[in-house]
Amino acid sequence: MTKPRVAIFDFADCEGCELQIANLEEELLDLLSIIDIVSFREVMKEHSDDYDIAFIEGSIMRPQDEERLRNIRGHAKILIALGACAATGCVNTLRNQWTPDEVKKEVYGTTKLNEQLFNVGPAKAINEIIPVDYYLHGCPIDRDEFKAFVTALALGKKPETPTYPVCVECKKNENICQFELGNFCLGPITRAGCKAICPTHNSPCDGCRGILKKPETDCVKDLVTRYDLTYEDLKRRCTIFNSGKEACQ
Repeated sequence: MTKPRVAIFDFADCEGCELQIANLEEELLDLLSIIDIVSFREVMKEHSDDYDIAFIEGSIMRPQDEERLRNIRGHAKILIALGACAATGCVNTLRNQWTPDEVKKEVYGTTKLNEQLFNVGPAKAINEIIPVDYYLHGCPIDRDEFKAFVTALALGKKPETPTYPVCVECKKNENICQFELGNFCLGPITRAGCKAICPTHNSPCDGCRGILKKPETDCVKDLVTRYDLTYEDLKRRCTIFNSGKEACQ
């Protein structure tokens, strides 16, 4: 059987999700037995436009990025949003509360060089521009989830993404609830799949894996009442990673 050809691309991001892939180290060799990686700028010089599966990291800022993204989509049979920046726009979308001109002026000043080099628009998740087949959530992604994703695709299966909240994984890890510790946690409404890594290390969930499409509203109502919070508190907390249009994807 011919192995699927995989390409990994990045746009506006920290490249932390790609680093998670590189950090698989020897385990990456197992994946290479079922796929061929033909383009991955972070770890190799070779590049090919002949690929079946494209992983895209990063949000989209510039018109030329949109053009490049459409070109990648045109080559790929399957396209995956890799990480929070690609899936929801992530922290980059916080800048959208100001106009692009206001952002450029604040950061780069008012020189002609500004206009020539920094042709930026609003930050966008990639599915605001092109169709996306699957989403691999997180900031950064979970390495084990990436391996499972790639394995499923290589076998012609649909990758499974959790549809339950982080709280489920937190309970499996026997963690004390972050609300009981006096912290504001988005675990009740955030998509699981991260093994509840933040609460397990005494840090409340910030929602980097995106808000569930149908969060358990009765649970949220109970939390708001029990801990003397408001829905505005919840909304403000959600904007750290989920202020973009596609945050609830």
